[in-house]
Order: sequence, then C-alpha cells, then structure tokens
Amino acid sequence: MSNPTSIAASPWWTPSVHADRRPILLARNRIEAAVRGYLAGQDFLMVDPPGLQRSPGNETHLHAFGTQMIGNDGLGQAMYLHTSPEFTMKKLLAAGETRIASLGHVWRNRERSALHHPEFTMLEWYRAGESYDAVIADCVALLGIAAETAGVAQLRYRERACDPFAVPERLSVVEAFARYAGIDLFASMDAEGRTDGEALASQMAALGMAVPEDRSWSYLFSLILTDKVEPELGNGRITVLDRYPAAEAALARRAGDDRRVSERFELYACGVELANGFGELTDAAEQRRRFVAEMDEKARLYGERYPIDEDFLAALALMPEASGVALGFDRLVMLATAAPRIEAVLWAPVAE
Repeated sequence: MSNPTSIAASPWWTPSVHADRRPILLARNRIEAAVRGYLAGQDFLMVDPPGLQRSPGNETHLHAFGTQMIGNDGLGQAMYLHTSPEFTMKKLLAAGETRIASLGHVWRNRERSALHHPEFTMLEWYRAGESYDAVIADCVALLGIAAETAGVAQLRYRERACDPFAVPERLSVVEAFARYAGIDLFASMDAEGRTDGEALASQMAALGMAVPEDRSWSYLFSLILTDKVEPELGNGRITVLDRYPAAEAALARRAGDDRRVSERFELYACGVELANGFGELTDAAEQRRRFVAEMDEKARLYGERYPIDEDFLAALALMPEASGVALGFDRLVMLATAAPRIEAVLWAPVAE
C-alpha cells in the first residue's frame, strides 16, 4: 500500500485511496482465480452454503451476529449469520458428496484487529475418505500458489518472512509448549485428556508467568499459546502445529495412538494462523456432549449460548470419514502482498 496515511485519513472509496489500494485488490482477484484453479484440478466441487443458520456454531469463543427471520405469519424466529460453513458442508458430505469446497463470507462478532474483521472470506474444503494429511498438503500447496501468483518468493507480515516453498516444519502442540514456553501440557492432563487448570497454573507460576484470576485450563492454554508459542511459528518456513489437546478440538476425532490429543492442526506463516483443520468427528453422541460442554463454558464466560443444530447431529450418522480445513483467504492475500492490515485486502471494509 503506497500511501497508508491517506488511507487512514480518508474513506476507502476516495478515488486516490482506491488507486493506492487497487494493485493489492487486483492481486487478490488473481490469487482467488489460482485457488479456484487448484481446487478444480483436484476435482473439488464448489458449493454455496447459506449464511443464515439456526445455529452459528457451538464453540465457546466464537461470537455470532444474531437476527430474526420473519415468516409469512409475521412471527419471528432467532437466526444467525454463520461463523463457518462447516455444518452445511458436512450435511453435503452426508448427502453423498466427496470433495467439496466453499469460498465465501462468514461473520464473527467481537473480532476486529489488524488480522481480524467482522465479515471475512473463508476458504473451506473437505475430502471424504482421506486423512487430514491430505488437507495439510492442500494448504501447503495453496500458500505456494498464492506466492507465485503474487510474484513473490516469500510471504511477509510486517517484519516477519516465510518461504512457502521450503519443507514445512511439523510440530505437535505439546512439543511447541515445551520448546517455547517451558510448559509440560501432559502434566496437566490425565490419560483420557481431562484437564487440570490448577496444575497448569502452578507450572506458569513456577516459570514466573502471570497467572490470571480465571484459572480454567482452556483459558490458560489460550494465553500461553497466544503469548509464547504463536509468535515463534511460521518464521522462515511454514509450521504445521499438529495434535491439539482433545479439550481444544470440539469437532475433531481423537488420535488413534493417544486419547489425550486429537487430529487437529493449525497452519502458520510469519506468526499468523492461516488455517485450522481436522480429521472430522462423526460420532453424534460424542459431538453432542462436546457441544453442550462448549455452550456451558460460553454461558459461564459470556452469559449466552447458541442452539445446537439437531439436523447436523442427525447428518453425522450418514457422514463418511473425512478430513476438512478452513483457511482465512484474506490473511493469505495479506501475506502474499505484504499488506499490514486485513482492511488493505478487502474490496470494501465493514464500516467501524
């Protein structure tokens, strides 16, 4: 972006501001075309999930935009803009589709920063009958395609750089916490993956870390991940942060060799999380238990809860084994164009 000062001072639709932004926006269009070309070459069918849903998702820290759908009788019912197309896409897998992808808008409340926007573009795709190594390989390929399309050898975010063509680093969450925070996560978990917040807090205190009043394991885990681990990931080369604790993977199946961890990964470049993927859970009873636990925690922390999508749970009985991933398309464009903020790569940012 050649003149960020004028962009901050003037609306995005000012002709001079748009002229500064336009090269990045054109690069965005080229990257989108290249991504669609890759997916077509892999025999993915592009689908178009509706944004309006009865349930926006059931994860503790995801916040939805609510609305009302008025029927012909004039009566309203609560609806939400989805935080991900995941539930709809898994229903399509249950219906018989095997390779599907979606590139569309999603909405998340309480999120606005250099890397977050209340409405953004998510690329999500699923491979039925394939392991999550397959979608990890897709992610790595797409980062290289974005760089090639933008005409750059490295992805960049502020002072950080990442070579998307280098062999990625693959690191388990437990290994990453030990390496970058000195934390033994397994010491705060039992053999079934049940967690102990006080045990984790004790480790933090012993290492001289500030321990907040809220000592729930999940909250402490998120603090350490954000403060100590994430800044170290994806510097120089892509990092695949793999095998998340089962408590932090509400929609992923557990690893076959260790019930404490799950088939969940996140992909990082330049310290920025770009993608979040799973070996998908298809056990409806287990999924219901996890959703209820997530909504109980949401009610404790935020005083609200979202309905559970009963159609989704019913569809899991028909859904095949699959792997899936969601990738933040705007963030990918940011790193390929070295843009400093997400608004720089959006054709029309949401008004503040």
